[in-house]
Amino acid sequence: MMKYLLLPLALLVATPAAAQDRMTLILDWFVNPDHGPIIVAQELGYFAEVGLEVEVIAPADPSDPPKMVAAGQADLAISYQPQLHLQVAEGLPLTRVGTLVATPLNCLLVLEDGPINTLSDLAGRSIGFSVAGVEEALLSALLSEGGLTLEDVELVNVNWSLSPAVMSGQVDAVIGAFRNFELNQMDIEGVPGRCFYLEEHGLPPYDELIYVANPEVMDTNRITRFLSATERATQYIVNHPEESWALFAATSAELDDELNARAWVDTLPRFALRPAALDQSRYARFEAFLYKAGLVEGVRPVSAMAVDLGVRP
Repeated sequence: MMKYLLLPLALLVATPAAAQDRMTLILDWFVNPDHGPIIVAQELGYFAEVGLEVEVIAPADPSDPPKMVAAGQADLAISYQPQLHLQVAEGLPLTRVGTLVATPLNCLLVLEDGPINTLSDLAGRSIGFSVAGVEEALLSALLSEGGLTLEDVELVNVNWSLSPAVMSGQVDAVIGAFRNFELNQMDIEGVPGRCFYLEEHGLPPYDELIYVANPEVMDTNRITRFLSATERATQYIVNHPEESWALFAATSAELDDELNARAWVDTLPRFALRPAALDQSRYARFEAFLYKAGLVEGVRPVSAMAVDLGVRP
């Protein structure tokens, strides 16, 4: 069984036969259940069967992966649909080529027994965040549902320490918490949390985790084979949830714990069953939402930010 090093920029996969086509994939974070189809595809040899040698790398900085792809330093990166819209608007050469997690995971997290029962209760409260720009944009739209603006709250950069910041009382809420992780983490710690789900409070549904490439240099054939292998792995996960969890957890001692086991179960139904397929209306709606909210200038066509590699000419 291959082992995966949970270190920044550490090589996470062994090297198959030299004759295979090489690809580099930069994760959004360290290996976790969100990456299940990638790890399962590697472990079951699905990448090798389509002639790929996939190098999977954890970033030193979670904001780096899309920039690295845009700079031609990697073939693929895992990113987020909301971030893609904003980065394309800024001129980065990026396009969505596939989907990993097809539902939002992000939420506004508060204490279950705390003083925040409605969005309007956030007036005068502190809200932690980790990614300036993207999370502020989502939070702005969320607050508007409660009749508030960013000026009505205090923003605090908690530097990725999301659930601990809420549990310790450092902040009253955090944006950017993943419902499949932070809720489980707080429950395990005995300090239950509660989520305000973005898609239930004014934001259109979106793909949380996507694969992005540089459209100017991407190898469509290799990416298509990559997506085919991850689609096959997703089917295996759905058909064999316990066996796939055992396979995933065995790749690293750090993964085999209660938090990841719970997150695996919660993430499984959110994996994209057709990772290459593109829901164009979903991207069009989110672009229109961002424009209406004043977060982007102009409305770009879906073709400017996403392609459907599942469609054959």
